[in-house]
This record gives sequence, C-alpha cells and structure tokens, in this order.
Amino acid sequence: MIKIVIAEDQGMLLGALDSLLSMEDDFKVVGMAENGEEAVSLVKEHAPDICIMDIEMPIKNGLDAAEELKGNPCKVIILTTFARAGYFERARKAGVRGYLLKDSPIEELASAIRSIMDNRRIYAPELVDIMYSEDDLFENPLTKRESEVLTLVAEGKSTKEVAAALFLSPGTVRNYMSLILEKLQVSNRIEAISLFKEKGWFK
Repeated sequence: MIKIVIAEDQGMLLGALDSLLSMEDDFKVVGMAENGEEAVSLVKEHAPDICIMDIEMPIKNGLDAAEELKGNPCKVIILTTFARAGYFERARKAGVRGYLLKDSPIEELASAIRSIMDNRRIYAPELVDIMYSEDDLFENPLTKRESEVLTLVAEGKSTKEVAAALFLSPGTVRNYMSLILEKLQVSNRIEAISLFKEKGWFK
C-alpha cells in the first residue's frame, strides 16, 4: 500500500484528489494539508511514501516545504498550474521526484506515483521544453555586488543599513537598486526579491 499526503490550499481540489486517489486499490491517503507547514508536519507524523504538493500555498509554499523535506524518505511530487522554468529548477534542486501540471488526467498522476515508487523521476514534458528553451532564465543577470545588495534588502535591511554593511553611500545603494529593477525587469523591490527567490539565486 502506497501511503500519500496531499497538500493543496483549494479545499475542493484537495477533496477531489483525496477521493480520486483513494479509489486506487494500492493507494491510501493518510493526511491532507492546506499549506506547506502542515504538509511538513504530516510527513513527519505519518511517514508517507509520497507527498503531493501544490506550490502557491499560504504560510509556507510548496517549494519551501519540499526544500525542508529534502533528505526525507518521502518522495515529493509537485502538482501545480505553474509551468515556470524557475520553479521547475528550484524543485529539481530540492530533490523533487515528480513535477506535473494540474490539467493532467488523474490516471497520469496515478501512473506517475507508481513510477516514482519504482525510483523513476517524472516531469511534465512542457517543463522539460521550457527548461531547454529558456536556459537564459537560469543565469543570474546581477553582478556579485548587486546580488549582495538585494540579499540584504530581502533580509529587511533599510537603505542606510545596506550601505553600512557594504561600506557604500546610501545614494550608491539606491543606484544599485535602480539597476537591479531594470535588469530583472520588475517595478519594485518586492517583485525583485520574489523573482530572485523563484529562480533560486539567493545563496
């Protein structure tokens, strides 16, 4: 019997996945979570074979949870609507064994679960195509100093605090932030930090 934990913040989809997977003779859903933090707790509590994880969830997203579970015997499958190269690359680095899109048939998910239990990795073909067609998205366009500035900003430091930490003037830090926003093609610091995190560029 393959024990499964499902993490999905949309209640209707969570219930549907539970019902559909429970119809399989060799599957048993042992826990359901509505966020990544609950998912990690359930995995540690029930020691399932598989954890099916959405990405966009409150409190802790699926990729953060997958990174926390890296090294755990439980095999993580990302099931998401987001076919983004950055998410896919980060999931791979976290040791995720499967990455499927929510518009996949339930039969495909069930087949993927069984294949992953046989130590295979299952990735949606669209994601593999994206990875090879958008290689440039995996390269951090920021210089080392620009990356340092954004890292400190992401830690919640003010312009003055960033300047003091890097022995720069506040004006220079503001100039760096302008360059960072331009290079990342975003409109504010929050978007810059989110994109940088999505791509896995924070060290």
